[in-house]
Formats: sequence, C-alpha cells, structure tokens
Amino acid sequence: MKKFRNILFYVGIIGSFSSIMYWIVLQGEKLEKGRNIINPLSVKGPWQEFIDSISSSLANPVGVLLLQIITIIIITRMFGWVCKKIGQPTVIGEIIAGIALGPSLLGMLLPGVSAVLFPPHSIGNLQILSQIGLILFMFVIGMELDLKVLRSKAHDAIVISHASIIVPFALGMGLAYFIYMHFALKGVPFASFGLFLSIAMSITAFPVLARIVQERGIHKTKLGSVIITCAAADDITAWCLLAVVIAIVKAGSFVSSLYTIFLVVAYVFIMLKVVRPFLKRIGDLFSQKSLNKSMIAILFLTLLVSAYVTESIGIHALFGAFMAGVIMPVNEKLRSVVIEKIEDVSLVLLLPLYFVFTGLRTEIGLLNDPYLWKVTGLIVFVAVLGKFVGSSLAAKFVKQSWKDSLIIGALMNTRGLMEFIILNIGYDLGVLPPEIFTMMVIMALVTTFMTGPALKLIEVLFKSKDINFQKTISNISKNKILIFFSDMENGPALLRLANCFSQKNNKNTVITAMHLIPTNGLHHRNLELYEKESFAPITVEAQSLKLTITSLFKVSNDLETEVAEMGNKGDYDLLLLNLEQSIFEGSLLGRILGFTTKIINPERMINTVTGKEKLFESSLFDEKIYSILSKSKIPVGILINKNFQSVERVFVPFVESSDTFLITYIQKLIHNSNAQVTILDVKGNLNKNVEMKEMIRTIGQNAPNHINSVDMKMMDEKLLYSYDLALVSLSGWERLLEMRLEWVSRISSTLIIENIY
Repeated sequence: MKKFRNILFYVGIIGSFSSIMYWIVLQGEKLEKGRNIINPLSVKGPWQEFIDSISSSLANPVGVLLLQIITIIIITRMFGWVCKKIGQPTVIGEIIAGIALGPSLLGMLLPGVSAVLFPPHSIGNLQILSQIGLILFMFVIGMELDLKVLRSKAHDAIVISHASIIVPFALGMGLAYFIYMHFALKGVPFASFGLFLSIAMSITAFPVLARIVQERGIHKTKLGSVIITCAAADDITAWCLLAVVIAIVKAGSFVSSLYTIFLVVAYVFIMLKVVRPFLKRIGDLFSQKSLNKSMIAILFLTLLVSAYVTESIGIHALFGAFMAGVIMPVNEKLRSVVIEKIEDVSLVLLLPLYFVFTGLRTEIGLLNDPYLWKVTGLIVFVAVLGKFVGSSLAAKFVKQSWKDSLIIGALMNTRGLMEFIILNIGYDLGVLPPEIFTMMVIMALVTTFMTGPALKLIEVLFKSKDINFQKTISNISKNKILIFFSDMENGPALLRLANCFSQKNNKNTVITAMHLIPTNGLHHRNLELYEKESFAPITVEAQSLKLTITSLFKVSNDLETEVAEMGNKGDYDLLLLNLEQSIFEGSLLGRILGFTTKIINPERMINTVTGKEKLFESSLFDEKIYSILSKSKIPVGILINKNFQSVERVFVPFVESSDTFLITYIQKLIHNSNAQVTILDVKGNLNKNVEMKEMIRTIGQNAPNHINSVDMKMMDEKLLYSYDLALVSLSGWERLLEMRLEWVSRISSTLIIENIY
C-alpha cells in the first residue's frame, strides 16, 4: 500500500505543477502582443530549426574544444601504445600523434576534417589549456628533483652535466652562424637566433630519462644514480640559462637585459629565503595530520603566483612553475600526494594537447627541397655530436668505464618534451622561423627515438662476461618456481602455494618473487619505499615458512612480456600468479571493444577485427593473464585465492584426456605436503586411459590412503567446502564452466594450470 501511495503522490505532484506551469506559459503568451516577436518555426520550419540548433552547438567553442580533447586523447593513446610495443617511450607516440593531427598528415590528407576539428579560431583555446597543463607538468618536474641527491652526489655529475650543456651550446652557436643568413627572420638579431638554437641543442628530457633508467632496472646502481643526478643538474642549469636567454631576447641586448636578470635573481632569492621556509612549515604540519584543502590551496597559490611573477618579469611562466616545484617541502609523503593529484590530469588530459598544439605548428611539407633536408640532417648530427659525444667524453674523464660513459651519453641525448617547450617559446617570440622549428622538432624526435636502440647497441658491444641473473638461478637447482604478484595481499598466498610444491625439497628449490609496476605507475624518487612496502608481507611469510626467496622488483613498459620472458629465460618449472578481474569483464561492451582495466586494449581490438579472437568469446581472466599465457613457454599456474592457507585436502577434477600432466602435481603435493587427494573423473576419460589409471595406482601404492576418487553423484556443497585447494587444467576449467555445474562456483581456492609442454 505504501508503494502505491508514493506512486500516486509522485504522479500527482508532478502533474499538478506541470499543469500550473503550462497555464502560466499560455497566459504569458498574451503579454507578447505589440512586441514584434517572430516565431522561428513559421520561417524555417521545425526540422531546419533543429538542424541550425545542432550546427550552432557543434560550432560552440566549448563543444569544439571537447571534441578536440576526445580526439587527441584517443589518438595519442593509440600511438603511445604502438611505441610501447616497439620498445619506445610512450611520449614518442604522443609526439608523433600530435604531428599526425597537424597539417603534416591530417591537414594534407583530409583538409576538410582538419578544418572542422581544428578551426583557426579554436587554436587559442587549445593553446591556453595546453599551457596550463604544461605549467602543472613543470611544477611536477621541479618536485621530482631531489636537491639532497644533488648535494651528495654532485661532484662527478656536475662535471658531466655542465660539459653536456656547454659542448652542444657552443656547437649550436657555430651552427647558427652558418644558417642565420638563409633562415633567420628579418629583424631577429644573430645573438637571439644563436642563443635559442644553442639552448635547444643543450636540453635533456629529465622525465623520459628517469623512466628509461627505471625500465632498465639500473635506478639502484651507482650508474643509475649518476645519470639521474646528471639529468637533474642539467635540468636546473638549462632552465636558468633559458631564463637568461629569454631576458636577452626580449630586451634586445645583454646590457638592457641586466634589469630583467636582476629581477630574476631577486625572485629566486625570495623564493629560496622567504617562501621556502614558509612552505617547510606546511610540510611539518602535514607530517602531523592529513593534507587538507587549505594546505592544497596554499601549494597551488604558490605555484600560480610564482608562474605569474616570472611571466610578468619576462622569463616565462614555466620557469616560475618549475621553481615552485623545486622549493616545495622535502616531505616525501607530501610530495607524493601532490604529484599524484596533479600528474594524472596533466599527463593524460592536458599534455597531449600540447603535443597536438606543437604538431599544428609543425609542417613537414615546408621541407620541400633537398637542401632543407640536408640542413635537417646537419642539425641532427650537431645535436648528437654535442650531447652524446660531449656527455660520454666528460663521463670518461671522471673515470667512468667506456660502457657506462656511452650509456650516460645516450641517455643525456634524450630530448623529448623538454625540447618542444623551448622550441615553442622560441617560435612564440618570433626567433625561430617555421622551417627551423620543423627541423628542430624532427631532431627532437630522432634523438629521443634513438635512445633505446643506442642502449641496446652498447649492451651488445660491451656484452658482460658475468653470468646474468637468470642463468645464475637456472644453474642452482632443477626445482625453480617464479611467483608474480600484482598486489601485496596475494603475495603470501602464492608463496604458501609454492612451498606446498617444494616443502621437503627446500634446500634444492629456488623461489623468486617478482613484482612489476608500469613505467608511469610511480615516480623514481619513491621506488625504494614502494619496493620495501610491496615485499613486506611476502618477506614476513617467507620468514614464518623458513624459506629463502629471491625478490625481483622492476619498472616495465610491458609487464606481461617481462613476466613471460623472466620465466622462459630463467628456465623455471612453474610460474604462479593470482587471478585479477577486469572492470568490464564479462560485459558485451568489453568483449566487443576490448576494454580492460587499462580502459582500451588496442591489441585485443586488432585481434577481434582480424579474427584471431572471437567477438563474443567468454573471458575467464583479464587481459594481463591471457597475454602472459600466450607468451610463456613454461607451465603457468593461476590461483583463484579464497583465503588459501594449506593443502591438507586437495580436489582434482579430471575433465579432458590431456589432463594427464596433473598427476605430476598430485605427486608433488603428496610428497612435499602430505596432501590427501580426491579425484573426480568428470567425463569418464580416466577409465578409458590405461596409462593414467596405472600412474594413479602407482601413487596409491607408494602413498597409501593419500589418494581416492569420488563420482559426480557425491558432489555436494558440504564436500566441496572441506577441500583446501582444487587443482584443474585450464582446458578442464573451461569445460566445467561450459557444463554449468552448480558446484563449480562453490569450489574453494583453485589452482588452474596451463601446461605448455
């Protein structure tokens, strides 16, 4: 009755007040007499009025900007994914996507689409929004710099860093001398042209470099520490030089720029001596209580005021944003929280806009003469010679090995986004003409793209004689288990399971616990703390089980390939991992579009279109597990963890005739953990297979009372809850789900094994 009362009240109140409003409108229309009101429907008709309304909405600046953002995010993510697959930083793909959406590709092939998507009047809005993203990004870059590291390890790093700046700076000035007459715009002094060309040659992309160091797993080594410190020192020096260069360019001469430089020095002094101590108090407060909105407001105000001041005195807002990040409190927790709040928005949403904005300015078609391409090649050559060779020779001078020196040179030669920032500033100031701007963009792409191949070539040329990690553990024992855990909660359960297969043979067993995070998943400054926290639960569990384990932590841009290759190269007997669920798992939309926890999986989409995957194929696991299974050459065990603790009682359903390999795991569980095993012959294949029956009989003779069988009629909920673990093949698990047996969903913790052999 109450339900009907609510419905009647709802209908009554909505109907009554709607009628009152309609009556008011009718009365109001009587007031229109004498006001010359024209009804648009009487002129154009309802359909045309609707079309005009839609057209007006689509042309609205907000609508255009939103369409641009949607397009940019999709295209940059796709290009980034392609670059990730070929071992390049995703930023390379985002840069290429920006150029592709500009006049160099989209504007040339589909000028109509380009005109609709990027009309000239909309570029200003795109530029402003991208500049805000850039300001936030530079703030994060400043926060990522650890000044303590600079002080403690700066001796050799400063020598390498400053050599890697002065050498390309001088070469850039020399290059400017030869191309000034042909390319400089009228009214641009040589000093301005030469200084901007030189500073563009001298920059290093600190964020890209830091992530490459993480991916290669050398961030903990002495070499990694030197490289990070060099890049940090390079960043600070280059941005200070850029401030001076901008001051000189805007002032017109060095003497008149001294006034601006004086203001810059005063600004830096106030930031270090006044603002920084004040922010330190904010950091001390944060260590006592959580970060509240007032604290966040103060930090953002510091950023915005600093950016405004530097823009006002004539050295660009980006320097102010960078400086604001540098003086932030050294409290690691505070910095991590602020960076996490800002970086996702700036990296995913706003920075791609900057790449496209740069792409709209880059016209490859301007280089329509062989001479122009020769000049482009010369620019690339000078850039590599100055940065790569200069850094390498300086590193060798401070007594680094030739291999390490060349690695330092290759990484310092990485330019990426930082180069684009400088080029756009030079373009906005009217110093760099469109042709030189395009040539320098190509140089930035080439020098960043060549970093990965150069590092691989160096590794080949200086191949270590030492036995690598995988070969070491391969030769220790013939009983090797690799555990890969995605979250720390599942690590102990996987370790307990590994122990169940090797308990009586622990002295001859190697267990490696592996944890990976994506390249953009964590900042380099937080890696050690994160690693310690991630391995803490599994370390405690290992101590309680009296196990010695090897931990392996790494940053990777392709987690699935890394895990599979680790198992393959290490010659492991078994790879154990835990089941993860996709946010769209099982949904029609997810299966059609290839949605996963990564939101879009281009590989799945491609496989669906090409027919490698069925459109409506049921998904047992998330994409990560499927990818690992496809690349692994060793058996893989997938644990569905339902509070797994031990294997006193094990349930093994034999479904397929190919399930014979499960007997090997049954033997291990009985031998090592004294497990009681119950076998279910689901389809009667066991009775038909003489070899399998003989193997089970042999186990029964060697371990009496440890193996028995049940039939389908005996399966009930009470029986299933009495087992600690179910052991089943992957194909068997798929068949069980297809059979829609009620008891399958009630199985306890389950280990699903895909036998690769």
